[in-house]
Amino acid sequence: MSTHEAYIREAVALAESNVAAGGSPYGAVIVRDGAVLVRAANTVHATNDPSAHAEMVALREASQILGRRDLSDCVMYASGRPCPMCHAAMRLAGFKQGYFAFSAEEAEQYGAGSATIYAELCQPLDAQPMRLSQIRPAGEAPYAAWRARREA
Repeated sequence: MSTHEAYIREAVALAESNVAAGGSPYGAVIVRDGAVLVRAANTVHATNDPSAHAEMVALREASQILGRRDLSDCVMYASGRPCPMCHAAMRLAGFKQGYFAFSAEEAEQYGAGSATIYAELCQPLDAQPMRLSQIRPAGEAPYAAWRARREA
């Protein structure tokens, strides 16, 4: 068995344990320098936090442990394909690679996937089921001040 497969099996085992505990079928393992840094399961059922997906819980814990938001030296292993939120968070954290066991389409067959959300996000804003519209206020956006502070 490859090292990657061992970490995937661990993520799946976390998902299975989480189902037994009343949660969703998702687990995640973050590895750094060849060792497990974090193991996490989806905690939405326990916290009522809709963003408490296994990958998000793992990202938050890894950032706290390392004292930084750059996780580019880490690898994510997830029981299922990360949803768009988790995928984006992994990108924002600098992940260069990640692995998942089961596809979003497989999960959708059981009412657990995010394949529909992925498809919706590819549509123009006005065709998506959640209406998101821009209201631009007068004045400058805060981006120039942010960049200036970062470059100072």
